Amino acid sequence: MKLAIFWIGTLAAFGITNGMIAQKESLIRNGTTIFLELEPVDPRSLMQGDYMALRYNLNDVSGMKKWRGHFVIDIGEDKIAKIIRVFGGEELAENEHLLRYTNWSRGTRIGTDSFFFQEGHGNDYAQARYGELKVAPTGESILVTLRNADMTQAGPIPREAVTDER
Repeated sequence: MKLAIFWIGTLAAFGITNGMIAQKESLIRNGTTIFLELEPVDPRSLMQGDYMALRYNLNDVSGMKKWRGHFVIDIGEDKIAKIIRVFGGEELAENEHLLRYTNWSRGTRIGTDSFFFQEGHGNDYAQARYGELKVAPTGESILVTLRNADMTQAGPIPREAVTDER
């Protein structure tokens, strides 16, 4: 009996975990791509290794009284998102989308608040100016990568892009 309960619990844990992974993968494949402007932050932590703490430039949005909520964003042709207002349940215009936020003691958080990278690559990400996110119609978002001011992907140059000059 105890062994059966153990296996049921184990299968349930794996099932829930795999379901969450499948949801995130679906969001990456099918979500709307947006870019949010970043504010510069120091990318080092002695305990966690190299990472970039992410703070998005959220303009001055009034009305964030709730612990959790949604922003209404406008996505331009360049896919750079501009936060228009806090969502109050009203009907959205055709060009408007939702983006979920959470208020913490350290500020407003959208999705994740850090981007981890391989040790020693801090300079490769120092010029990042945008977070590339995938957003679901519900406002849920996931950070995909970081982008430089010219929208090239931030980070080290992939090995296959480096040419051998022999």
